Amino acid sequence: MGKIDEVKEMLNTLRVAMSIFFGVLVIVVGSVVSRLDAGLVDVIFWLGVAFSIVLMMAIWKLFLKIAEKTKEIGDL
Repeated sequence: MGKIDEVKEMLNTLRVAMSIFFGVLVIVVGSVVSRLDAGLVDVIFWLGVAFSIVLMMAIWKLFLKIAEKTKEIGDL
């Protein structure tokens, strides 16, 4: 397999991972909001908030990696 094919495959994998992370983020934020609406501000609520922040950081890192791989394709 050529170098460009390897980079394209990695780029597609990163895009799929980012899509999955976005889906998980939507579910977690929805759950956190529903707990807040129900007045259940407890440990699970704060864990959900913390996990949402971690997910957003992971999505940001994936975004940067996708940008790097896209530029790498342009260089090939």
